[in-house]
Amino acid sequence: MLKGLMISNWFGTQKSSPARGTWLYLPAALVALAMTLPLIYLLIRAAGAGSAAWSWLLRLQTLQIIGQSVGLALAVMLAAFIIGLPTAWLVTRTNLPGKTLWAALLPLPLVIPSYVSAYLFVSMFAPRGILQNLLEGWLGIERLPSIYGFWGAWLVLTLMTYPYVFLAVRAGLIRTDRSLEEAARSLGHSAWQTFWKVTFTQLRPALAASSLLVGLYVLRDFGAVSILRFTTFTRAIYLQYQSSIDRSAAALLSLVLVLITIGFLVGEQRIRRSSAEQPYTAVHPAPPVDLGRWRVAAIVMIIFVLLGGLILPAGVLFYWLVRGLAAGEQISGWLRPLTGSLTAAGLAAVITVIAALPASLLSVRRPGFFSQLIEKWSYLGYALPGVVIALSLVFLGANHLRLMYQTLFMLLLAYVILFLPQAVGNLQVALRQVQPSLEEAAASLGHSPLRIFRRITLPLVMPCVSSAAALVFLTAMKELPATLLLAPTGFSTLATQVWGAVSEAYFARAAAPALILILISSISIMLINHHTSYEGSAKRT
Repeated sequence: MLKGLMISNWFGTQKSSPARGTWLYLPAALVALAMTLPLIYLLIRAAGAGSAAWSWLLRLQTLQIIGQSVGLALAVMLAAFIIGLPTAWLVTRTNLPGKTLWAALLPLPLVIPSYVSAYLFVSMFAPRGILQNLLEGWLGIERLPSIYGFWGAWLVLTLMTYPYVFLAVRAGLIRTDRSLEEAARSLGHSAWQTFWKVTFTQLRPALAASSLLVGLYVLRDFGAVSILRFTTFTRAIYLQYQSSIDRSAAALLSLVLVLITIGFLVGEQRIRRSSAEQPYTAVHPAPPVDLGRWRVAAIVMIIFVLLGGLILPAGVLFYWLVRGLAAGEQISGWLRPLTGSLTAAGLAAVITVIAALPASLLSVRRPGFFSQLIEKWSYLGYALPGVVIALSLVFLGANHLRLMYQTLFMLLLAYVILFLPQAVGNLQVALRQVQPSLEEAAASLGHSPLRIFRRITLPLVMPCVSSAAALVFLTAMKELPATLLLAPTGFSTLATQVWGAVSEAYFARAAAPALILILISSISIMLINHHTSYEGSAKRT
């Protein structure tokens, strides 16, 4: 019995001495150290900044960049919330016709890189674009409203990021016990009151985590804002790196971006603390909500979302592919970039999930100052633009780790730093659903902590582990700046091939590798949907 109590202390269900479970702290600390490398690089550069760099940072233009970056992130977070929450509820809790198909299609915009989507929207809606040429010939319209600037960036990034909210809310709705909602209805609450007072309260942790990912995605996006000519921190930092030999000003801008990221993390933490965590419970089945006359409106809304996020980009890609083939463009040389993408993204997915496990276990099972610090620290790398992380690793490799310079190891390290938050967020949600009493019962029978984790905890969280790996794989397939700067000599990916063609305005040449990238990435979304549905089915059983 005493042994069981000691092991239950290891899982954090009771107050324990610092010696319990110390083996988790070492790998978690090593991961935190890896996440610190870009920050160390920035501090070194900032320490050597002269008065000119500091005066550049204090200009009015810098304040404008701060306002534009934060404003764009908040606007996209709000729009992703408005799209992701109702669509997830419709495909999970209602009698919406074809909801299985809609549930499979709605996350698919995640597979389209933001720079691909941006160039497709520009080629479609910009002056002298496809739509302009059509309207001019049919209706005599000579000019369309500009797609460039804030609204263009907001539209493209919203359509690319709402699936983060959709997937998190859908998983939360599947795990939520509907008997609580039925109890609220039996007490006289309306359906609307029940949703906001019961269902929405249970979804707040998932909404906070997914909204945080959306905000951080927008803060670090480079491709879309560059193509759409809207200056945020990422574009300003890149221009500073490109236009100046002294990179101190860019380092100072990056440090300001870190402070903004900390603000987002603090806000997410406050929301989480005010939300009740829901344990893993058997789901009480309930009949789907009858949409009645709202059924047609719901289908129209989903089709409208898919039109902008999936159908239109895919259609424009096929247009450029057909146009390129008609002009004699040869589709060849894609096998080598495809192999490079699969190798790098696959290894990154496995390594990142393994690296996320210690920090996730500590933050959920042994909450405290150190574990919370490690958890929050893991998000810093995701907020920094890939070009900053890549250049920090170039600096590290060229000066201190020359044997690893221009190797696949450095590229994978950049991927882990960039995408660790995606794995940590998914694993934390899964671990909070596992009742500690299950682990305590196994501990009371004399099982070791590792055996308890392998036989009880891991099987229960495996769907989310697979989903986390699939999400990292998906994002690594699309990563561009880090791949451009850190890939070994002769190493090519689909992302670099697409960007090379787009940067030279060879839209037709970019179409084939972009379509291959989208098709391969779609496997990740299918896997995420499969495991989410499997988890809900298993719990109902």
